[in-house]
Amino acid sequence: MRHILSILLENESGALSRVAGLFSARGYNIESLTVAPTEDPSLSRMTLVTSGSDEVIEQIMKQVNKLIDVVKLVLLTESDHIERELMLVKTQARGEAREEVKRLADIFRARIIDVDAGTYTVEVTGTGQKLDAFLEAVGAANVIEVVRTGLSGIGRGDNALRV
Repeated sequence: MRHILSILLENESGALSRVAGLFSARGYNIESLTVAPTEDPSLSRMTLVTSGSDEVIEQIMKQVNKLIDVVKLVLLTESDHIERELMLVKTQARGEAREEVKRLADIFRARIIDVDAGTYTVEVTGTGQKLDAFLEAVGAANVIEVVRTGLSGIGRGDNALRV
């Protein structure tokens, strides 16, 4: 089962590597990882996606909580949350394909952010399923390059990750 961990940690060198090292040392896979400073410059927020049974996730959370750099940890998938990912897709855009990519961008509420004679670069934001659906609609033969940010998530309503 897929789980999203939201981790508040000290914004210091080595903090990311200690969390990632914990996962690799125990043979846990990280499917997605995003890290950036928060509104407090001394703290960073890490959003980490992994898979495993409830028991495995409980063990991961206990181990991560023991790390000195970790201030707070929340399992986002336990409550209502919002998750988004950003994807940049460079597509072939010649002839009829130009209109088709524009049409798909409109349908998926994406933005064409770069244009040249033979390609479009499209920015798509949404859930992982939406991004996957866009890629499927464009077709693998038309995709030149894909860059994805990884998932970012936040609790809905009053749910907040605070110290």
